[in-house]
Amino acid sequence: MKKYISKFHYLTQDLPNRSHVEQAEIACSAGANWLQYRCLTKTDEELVEEINQIAEICDEWGMTLIVTNHYHLLDQVDAQGVHIEDFDADLKAVRKHIGGDKTLGTSATNIESLLRVQSTGVVDYCGYGPFAHTDTKPNNKPLLGFEGYRQVAKEAIDIPVIAVGGITLNDVDPLIETGGIYGIAVSAAVNKAIDPGKAVKEFYKKLY
Repeated sequence: MKKYISKFHYLTQDLPNRSHVEQAEIACSAGANWLQYRCLTKTDEELVEEINQIAEICDEWGMTLIVTNHYHLLDQVDAQGVHIEDFDADLKAVRKHIGGDKTLGTSATNIESLLRVQSTGVVDYCGYGPFAHTDTKPNNKPLLGFEGYRQVAKEAIDIPVIAVGGITLNDVDPLIETGGIYGIAVSAAVNKAIDPGKAVKEFYKKLY
């Protein structure tokens, strides 16, 4: 079943001065329609409580809510899907666990892994990066840059490819011009902006 996938994926993150719930409120009120809750520092009990708080906000605004990694919690929360960051995850097993109605996204860092993700036949979209240096999700994978997404355009990739990793507003137009992406995902570019709500709106203007 083909799922709706937004061109703009907003990710919450652990911030010292703003809770995930507050981040969700800002993004929703600014017009975001896709929120990925990314919290890797809390217990399952704390996660369920916070995810359901955010789910209420998302429901009010008609926003899709995706949970990072914790797919075992989907039967306890009102979320539309899950994004798996583990490159070695058994995606078919995850799909079997969450069922066919939930959205399943995952991550890839090179063409081979992107093609492998697509070949599973169970993934609805793939976050592809890192585009540039990022402190939000540190890893030692090579930076793709614009050329990395031009390579995607040359391959037979049918699933939506979401560029991720250190993307700023100025990167959006040239990323679209590569022809290799469906959309973008951002975290720090919104969360650490002087005016996060304004940042969300500016990204939307570029993508829609």
